[in-house]
Amino acid sequence: MSESPNYPNYPDSPASSAGPVAPARPGTVEGAFWAFIAATVISLVGGLLIFGSRDTIADAMREANRRGNGALTEAQIDQAVTVTMVIAVVIAVIIAALYLLFAFKLRAGRNWARIVLTVLTALQLLSVLVGQSTVVQYIAVLAALVGVVLSFTGPSNAYFAAAKTPR
Repeated sequence: MSESPNYPNYPDSPASSAGPVAPARPGTVEGAFWAFIAATVISLVGGLLIFGSRDTIADAMREANRRGNGALTEAQIDQAVTVTMVIAVVIAVIIAALYLLFAFKLRAGRNWARIVLTVLTALQLLSVLVGQSTVVQYIAVLAALVGVVLSFTGPSNAYFAAAKTPR
């Protein structure tokens, strides 16, 4: 026999060289992905709104300076406010980038990403419930909670189980 039959287990078969087929991504995983993307964008918008709170932050620092020994000058207070705001925005961008990475990994069927996003959402929820929060933060947490719920539905569970098999 000079030609190989078209059997999946036969070494020269086109079916055997195709590799494992990735499972079809269900709508629940797509919905979870987009919910996490929305939560990230909303959180970033909320983080950028800190620039509108510059005066409030400066007033709080002035008050704290008055209660203390009053060692800081106005220029030092303004500089501290600017540094605080820049650090807050940089941290928000880093967290958003990680959140996006985990969302894309979730979409690719990585179960660990689903778990990480669940833990991050739980921490975000605790932060909103314990601290002083804005409406934007509540909306971001709500979007993330929708993502968590969608990522643990039946079709999503089947997708994550099937995505683990071909690797």
